[in-house]
Amino acid sequence: MNKLFRFLNQPYPFYFEGKTFYTLLVLVFLMSFGFNYFFEPFNVYVPEHKMDYFFISLVHALVTIVVFFILFLGLKLLPELVEKWNVCKEILFLSSFLFLVGIGQFLIRDLIYDNPNNWSWSYLLEELRNTFLVGILFVAILVPSNFNHLYRKNQNRAKKLSPITKKPENANIHIVTDVKGDDFNLDLTHFLYAKADRNYAEIFLRTKDGIDKKLKRISIKNLESQLQPYGNISRTHRSYIVNLNHIVKIAGNAQGYKLSLKTSGSTVPVSRSYIPRLEESLKS
Repeated sequence: MNKLFRFLNQPYPFYFEGKTFYTLLVLVFLMSFGFNYFFEPFNVYVPEHKMDYFFISLVHALVTIVVFFILFLGLKLLPELVEKWNVCKEILFLSSFLFLVGIGQFLIRDLIYDNPNNWSWSYLLEELRNTFLVGILFVAILVPSNFNHLYRKNQNRAKKLSPITKKPENANIHIVTDVKGDDFNLDLTHFLYAKADRNYAEIFLRTKDGIDKKLKRISIKNLESQLQPYGNISRTHRSYIVNLNHIVKIAGNAQGYKLSLKTSGSTVPVSRSYIPRLEESLKS
């Protein structure tokens, strides 16, 4: 049971954004249409069809991508959930997706089937059952296999990277925040990393007693632009900036990399889209 919980809590890459999302949208449409049209997985009673089976399969596929797109828009409103995406959230998302697709397939029955019992509970349960039977098969195969593939791939890539060994740059930088009077000086020697917290940034500094955290009214993008001219400062995630001088270990996971810093207990994630930038920074 503990192994199952550890697996479910493993970081998992969030694919539902950018070009990857639209690629997935096309793939979901083609898979849904192809599976229905070519394999006819469930009973097809032609006399009650209102249109050719080709168009019925097309309508089913369109319902699938409409639901997928609606869920995508919903996730855009929950950035904090996306940042902590893991295997469990991936499975819950896909399960919700299958449930809503089943509901959608039930709601369009009057459009494609001439059957007086279209709005019965039995057909609702049948559409949900059929959707889950097909969907769970794909989920059970694709999620674990994709997770293992990404985990091994990033582990192997991480082994080829080495932390920076030269001493940190001695620079005291004046940071301008979004609030007058809240500007501050940042000593790069002690700067560990910064983490976005909505319109604020949490600044983590290394001290003799451990870690000191400062909360400043400044976006992570604004902070990054002010730190960009200085060496060994890198963006690793939509919510993180890290001082590469303080990295002691680089490990891979399914989502990307995990950086362990000198101060015990401090780790910084590296998301998939920022891996090339980190690798280039470390190598140069």
